[in-house]
Amino acid sequence: MGKVISIANQKGGVGKTTTAINLAAGLAVLEHKTLIIDADPQANSTSGIGFDPKNITNGIYECIMDGMEPKDAIVQTETPHLFLLPANIDLVGAEIELVNMPQREFMLKNTIDKIKADYDFIIIDCSPSLGLITINALTASDSVIVPVQCEYFALEGLGKLLNTIKIVQSRLNTSLDIEGILLTMYDSRLRLSKQVVKEVKTHFQKMVFKTIINRNTQLGEAPSFGETAIMHDASSTGAVNYLNLAREILQKNNMTSLTAKNKKG
Repeated sequence: MGKVISIANQKGGVGKTTTAINLAAGLAVLEHKTLIIDADPQANSTSGIGFDPKNITNGIYECIMDGMEPKDAIVQTETPHLFLLPANIDLVGAEIELVNMPQREFMLKNTIDKIKADYDFIIIDCSPSLGLITINALTASDSVIVPVQCEYFALEGLGKLLNTIKIVQSRLNTSLDIEGILLTMYDSRLRLSKQVVKEVKTHFQKMVFKTIINRNTQLGEAPSFGETAIMHDASSTGAVNYLNLAREILQKNNMTSLTAKNKKG
């Protein structure tokens, strides 16, 4: 049975999609069958790994709202072991359409339950909001990763997100865990980045991943080529960071051992 992990933060520009794509690619490269679910109407995960959202006629919207079988909408990516359940602009309408539906918070879970056994990991890229689609993602997930950028307003809004997670835990999904807080966009040249790392680790301690994602040109470039960082430049700092994050998650879930031998960077 696969593990479902949401990548969530209502704050935009913190690296959610970058994390979803590249963590999933890292897990796939390590030979774990992985599915990315693009649960963001902007469809950046879809375009970021080489699919044009305008050409997507069967995607997550059709699965949630029309009852389409997810296996009929899932596509294979160029990375072995990596699959995508894509999105397009229609997903914007789902927020409104879900409001009056019975069991509205469980629509995505119902979809995922049909395919959960087929994958080792299912990674959900959430939109930068705490709307119904994100609530659906948290309700369907085993855990959540919260990306936090190493910048001035790093902790802004984090309390609100953690409160939302608590509400979901108490009312909708008692088994939801926080997989970890991921520090992103780290620049070792900036004193501010170091201060943010210290502050987040002081506040959240063991909840913070050991792996830190460095600010990296190739991470920004890769989506414009429709590629993951690992496909774009496997030796780049960003690709190595996300491969190490994948290993850290595997270790945390007792699926491998993280040793000095297989950890780079």
